[in-house]
Amino acid sequence: MLSRTDLRGRVPSPAQLRAVLPRADVDVDAVLHQVRPIVDDVRDRGVPAVLDHTERFDTVRPATVRVPEEALKEALDGLDARVRAALDECVARARAVHADQRRTDTTTQVVPGGTVTERWVPVRRVGLYAPGGLAVYPSSVVMNVVPAQTAGVESLVVCSPPQAEFGGRPHPTILAAAALLGVTEVWAVGGAQAVALLAYGGEDTDGTELEPVDLVTGPGNVYLTAAKRLLRGLVGIDAEAGPTEIAILADATADPVHVAADLISQAEHDTLAASVLVTDSTDLADAVDAELARQVERTRHTERITTALRGKQSGCVLVSGMDDGLSVVDAYAAEHLEVQTANASEVAARVRAAGAIFVGPHSPVSLGDYCAGSNHVLPTGGCARHSSGLSVQTFLRGIHVVDYSREALRAVAPHVVALADAEDLPAHGQAVTARFGSAE
Repeated sequence: MLSRTDLRGRVPSPAQLRAVLPRADVDVDAVLHQVRPIVDDVRDRGVPAVLDHTERFDTVRPATVRVPEEALKEALDGLDARVRAALDECVARARAVHADQRRTDTTTQVVPGGTVTERWVPVRRVGLYAPGGLAVYPSSVVMNVVPAQTAGVESLVVCSPPQAEFGGRPHPTILAAAALLGVTEVWAVGGAQAVALLAYGGEDTDGTELEPVDLVTGPGNVYLTAAKRLLRGLVGIDAEAGPTEIAILADATADPVHVAADLISQAEHDTLAASVLVTDSTDLADAVDAELARQVERTRHTERITTALRGKQSGCVLVSGMDDGLSVVDAYAAEHLEVQTANASEVAARVRAAGAIFVGPHSPVSLGDYCAGSNHVLPTGGCARHSSGLSVQTFLRGIHVVDYSREALRAVAPHVVALADAEDLPAHGQAVTARFGSAE
């Protein structure tokens, strides 16, 4: 079922690897011309524009953008007990992991009388997006809200598309997850119009202010991503997320049943989802193909999964050994990377580029999606070569505070003047020397 790329006996250069490895074709530029009018319309007309586009794309027109707080409580009260218990566990583990990410202020005494302090200050207000297309993602509410709260963000709003089935409100499980986390502000808006409203703000149909945010985080489709690109600068963004990806680095010791199940788990998300196996064992590759054929037929979303697995973004890459395999997965820089090899911990420690690494046979990506404690909002499309997943740091800004005494400034003044003169910026030096009399 998986197409094969045979790299045995040769290790292409990093540039060549980027060209030959499976990857989804997602061209954000190609949809910018469709998204820009939506963004501009929301900027110019506010909520009426949002509701017009919502009716067009989601086939429902909410009475208000902001969901009443009592609806959040009702959703939590009506939540299935098993789902409530699972969300409680998801939240507890996420809080435990993210609590250890919180940075502390540090002060460096550069010289007597001269200090530089790095203060970590949370973003004041953030918009957190929970998708609502092919599936419902209460787990994404947890993954966005927990690090924001841990960072100390004082004001946050969750956005999720309205559902005609639920009277123009987001899915009740989304509302319940928000209520469980203590979130009181939820907007029933999705897609590009959600990002635009978060950036520009507006006035709801009942006169309530919809305050703009400083930062937008959370995954979404290519249209939401295009809106993020257009509005970046007016607001901060976490990343331009693409379709989900899983890469599995495996040798002959891996269980093909596990490998196939994990590839399928991510293909379930979207027809553009990428499932990639990197292995030095043709026997394993053959066995995984056989397992895929067997397991896919038993899934609920057989057509979607089959399309994803047969797409150009998915495949099996054959390599000569684990050293070459590591070169391949570093070049691919998967959103999710599983290492199912002998000495998996040692192999995983050598990986340089991945959004998250799942080590050994008992750490599947699905665990990270829900209850590992890690965050599942991760870089895609090779961005793990240079970017990190969502964390407490996403919601913090480092601010340097410079505090020098008169004596400390006077001692360093000649160096400041020398560098200012070297850069032909004499006024920079004069801004220092002006503080001292000619006698000094």
